[in-house]
Amino acid sequence: MWGKYFSDSGIPIRVDPDLVYDRLYARFGPQHWWPAETPFEVIVGALLMAQTSWTRVAEAVGNLKREDVLDPHALAAMPLPRLRRLVRPAGLYRTKPRRLQAFCRHVVRVADGDLDRYFARDLAVLRKELLSLDGIGPETADSILLYAAEVPTFVVDAYTIRVGRRLGLFDTDRYAAVKTYFESRVPPDLEQYREFHALIVAHGKQICRPEPRCDACPLNDKCPYPTARR
Repeated sequence: MWGKYFSDSGIPIRVDPDLVYDRLYARFGPQHWWPAETPFEVIVGALLMAQTSWTRVAEAVGNLKREDVLDPHALAAMPLPRLRRLVRPAGLYRTKPRRLQAFCRHVVRVADGDLDRYFARDLAVLRKELLSLDGIGPETADSILLYAAEVPTFVVDAYTIRVGRRLGLFDTDRYAAVKTYFESRVPPDLEQYREFHALIVAHGKQICRPEPRCDACPLNDKCPYPTARR
């Protein structure tokens, strides 16, 4: 499962995640993710992110702020048609508001809307609970845990899988396997996990695209993908 490739001399080379992190950090600098003012804003953003851009999500979050309803209790009690109007810029205006409200009602029910109290529970139980909620998959659950709950858990997304497979770090698309790969090799440090995820996203958006810009890649001397393409 864990990939390796060979140098011109036939010597197997493994790409070290530390090297990947260092090269990406040197190229892109600190990313300061997640762009939010409060943990609850992080959660709302994560729940609205599916199939849209951060610009559209930020517009929807801005609407909630202007109405002074960026609060679990307020969103849990809000009439659904009003919530749909406010978050409409994020798209999927039927499903996203319903899922956002369901999450808020869940937090109100479990912890009276207190996120500190909600997150102050066993991690395995908390993650399983998040995954049981409508619209929350592994990536969203781990984003909430990493950026809102401040738990060092590695977030995997499409960029992580694309970049990792091209570098030969692994040869799987399975979320759990890729997460295990990073967490078994990168010590659990909150700030590094946040930065690493954000750097991979930056790299995947700007350079390691579906049609990659290999000539501009800070890892092109370690990556087998250009050779494989030829």
